[in-house]
Amino acid sequence: MTVLVIAEHDHATVKPATLNTVTAAIACQSGDVHVLVAGANAAEAAAAAAKIAGVAKVIAADSPSLAENLAENVAAQVLAIAKNYSHILSPATANGKNVAPRVAAKLDVAQISDITKVDSPDTFERPIYAGNAIAIVQSSDAIKVVTVRTTGFDAAAAIGGSATVENAEGVADSGKSSFVGREVTKSERPELTAAKIIVSGGRALGSSEKFQEVMAPLADKLNAGLGASRAAVDAGYAPNDWQVGQTGKIVAPQLYIACGISGAIQHLAGMKDSKVIVAINKDPEAPIFSVADYGLEADLFTAVPELVKAL
Repeated sequence: MTVLVIAEHDHATVKPATLNTVTAAIACQSGDVHVLVAGANAAEAAAAAAKIAGVAKVIAADSPSLAENLAENVAAQVLAIAKNYSHILSPATANGKNVAPRVAAKLDVAQISDITKVDSPDTFERPIYAGNAIAIVQSSDAIKVVTVRTTGFDAAAAIGGSATVENAEGVADSGKSSFVGREVTKSERPELTAAKIIVSGGRALGSSEKFQEVMAPLADKLNAGLGASRAAVDAGYAPNDWQVGQTGKIVAPQLYIACGISGAIQHLAGMKDSKVIVAINKDPEAPIFSVADYGLEADLFTAVPELVKAL
């Protein structure tokens, strides 16, 4: 049977997390890969999905009920075609984690969460204990509902494919929830989960003012996303959507620069898959140095401004 990927999109473009999920779907070796684009007036997103390398078919479901990606309605759309698939995959993002459990519950199957590797069509690997151990999970369910940790898979090529686009009837509004409003944080910096370079600060910065004064110039110089440890967020130095870690955002940029971050397990779980890790910390015993490719034992208030000047 074939594999279904639930696309994450903004009705006009397909978000990068979908590309990583397609790679995971191809690894399932279960047949063709289909992508579901559930939205309203989302023909552009469906056309973009059809260009993804490795995708055989795009199912475009268009309905006003899908305009705001309400989980109950998207799950109903998935369930309408679920019987045609052996695997249903979604990225382990806020949207994916909202839809997949509903689909799994309605299908009466177990959900397999946050996979980082596909061993075979029925066997997957996923991190547990904040990434300190890897669980190998085998499922005998007829339909496997899986969320994909996108940092575990390379992105599929966004162009090069020539999938057919099939229109499907959109589901009616479930009536179980309604869209009230959305407050979107706008920033000129790259979004954390898509940034190639991330600069993160920790509790050592001491205040929100110092956080901006020290970290923002470095992020601007490198055109980097700006992140923070949970301790810095809890202390009010940075907003919640900057948090990197097990309970924040899982990232794997080309370059991750950690400044004044001790390296608690919770934080390491969110960034240790980064390609190159640079740590700046005055504590030589800081756990962050155990995962860093380059470590600088120095006071960040001196080292970071000097780095900005050198750049």
